Amino acid sequence: MNKTILIVEDYKDTRDIMKILIESYGFDVIEAADGIEAIDQFKFKHPDLILMDISLPMVDGLTTTKAIREISGENQIPIIAVTAFGNEYRSRAIQAGCNDLISKPLDFNKLEPLLHQYL
Repeated sequence: MNKTILIVEDYKDTRDIMKILIESYGFDVIEAADGIEAIDQFKFKHPDLILMDISLPMVDGLTTTKAIREISGENQIPIIAVTAFGNEYRSRAIQAGCNDLISKPLDFNKLEPLLHQYL
């Protein structure tokens, strides 16, 4: 059974590119366009890892991460922050409950090993 990755990204084009790439690595993909949808997908689809954009409409990615951490209790899945804001957001992402951070534009040579590291 393939591992499932939840891509939380508000730009559809970016989600589509990420989905194609991640599926080519052999993972299943589910998607969310905002924080509220991400929480619903987490609750009902139980992904194995989340790629969480930090800048999202309605509920930002850091707030969404905190909510998912509260919901999941001891069953903590890996959450990797994805941001165009760069590494200066790393400490904020870690404090919110993210396990790691990867910067946009995504370096696809770094993404696959990072996914395998957490899965």
